[in-house]
Amino acid sequence: MEILQKTGYSVSDIDMLVPHQANLRISQFVQQKLQLPDHKVWNNIQRYGNTTAASIPIALCEAYEAGAVKKGDLVCLAAFGSGFTWGSALIRW
Repeated sequence: MEILQKTGYSVSDIDMLVPHQANLRISQFVQQKLQLPDHKVWNNIQRYGNTTAASIPIALCEAYEAGAVKKGDLVCLAAFGSGFTWGSALIRW
């Protein structure tokens, strides 16, 4: 992931990945490519479907409320769109 390279972090530094909840297959593909265990990726598309622009904030809120994101965690937010658009952010919670 480009954001990790630009910030000097590695995949192993990520405590939680919160991807855009557009498609479970895409999230699982990214998880597999990054070799992240299930407990480090938050998915809720199974419950709500694609909530478009709200998907990452909703998922992040759920992860926090569930105790999966804690103070000091490095959280990666990642969105993928049509074409080859994407965006990401790293947050030190």
